[in-house]
Amino acid sequence: MSKKCYRFFGGLLNAQAKWLNKMSEKGYQLVRTGRVLYEFEECSPDEVTYCVEFIGEKSKENATDYADFLEDMGYKVFFKNINLNYSVGKVRLRPWAEMGGCIATNATTFNRELLIVEKSNDGKPFELHTSYADKEKYYRNLRNPWLFLLLLFALFAIIKHSIVLGIFSLVSAIPSILYQLQIINVRQKAKTWEQ
Repeated sequence: MSKKCYRFFGGLLNAQAKWLNKMSEKGYQLVRTGRVLYEFEECSPDEVTYCVEFIGEKSKENATDYADFLEDMGYKVFFKNINLNYSVGKVRLRPWAEMGGCIATNATTFNRELLIVEKSNDGKPFELHTSYADKEKYYRNLRNPWLFLLLLFALFAIIKHSIVLGIFSLVSAIPSILYQLQIINVRQKAKTWEQ
C-alpha cells in the first residue's frame, strides 16, 4: 500500500532527513518524489535510512555522475528541488557554483538541487562525507550561496540606503555564519587528528 505526503522543507536538509528517517521507523520507504510530494510504500520498520545532500553547485554532468556513483555503491537516489518554482523556462544564475553549474535551467540542475540518498539500515551512522577534507568542501558548498546573498543584499542595501535589504542581508548572514562555524570545527578536528 502506498502513502503520499505533501511537505516542503526548502533548505532545511537535516529536518528533511530526520522526517524521512522517522517515516522509515514507521515502516515506510520512499519510492517517488515531486515538488512537494513524497510517495512511500510499506516496508519493515527501520529497514532503510536516509541522508539528504545539497548538490546545487554541481553541473548537470557532475550531478548525474555523482548520483550514478552512489547507485553503483548500492544506494538508491532521488533528486529533489530546494525551491518552489512553478514556471517553465526558468534560468537561475549561480555564481558560487562550479563552472558547468553557474547557469541552471530546466534542462540542467534547476529544481534538482538536492539528493535524497537511501541505504539499507545496517545500524551504522549514515554519512556520505567521511574525510575531513570532504566535509569541509561540502560545508563550503552549503555556505557559498548564503554568503553570495549576504554580499549581494549588503551591497544593494548600501547603494539604495534600504533597511529592508539590510534586514535580508542580516538574515542571510545567519546560515553563512553557522556553516562557517562548521568549517572551522572540521578544520580543528582535522588538525587534532593529525597531531
